Amino acid sequence: MTETTEAIVTEAVRVIDKALGQMMTRELVSAGEVTDVLLDVRSLLTMPPAQGTATGGAAADKVAATV
Repeated sequence: MTETTEAIVTEAVRVIDKALGQMMTRELVSAGEVTDVLLDVRSLLTMPPAQGTATGGAAADKVAATV
């Protein structure tokens, strides 16, 4: 894997880990919240490499705000 790809995958894992940490403490999670997390991860994994490294954690911060 290239460094850029690794950075994108690392950011996607960060988004997943943060969302899981927040969702695990709740009994119910709405379908909308799960959809938001999945869309955030999908957008991270499908964006061009130059944009992926420029996110600076923005997607993870967005997840934190929606979960």
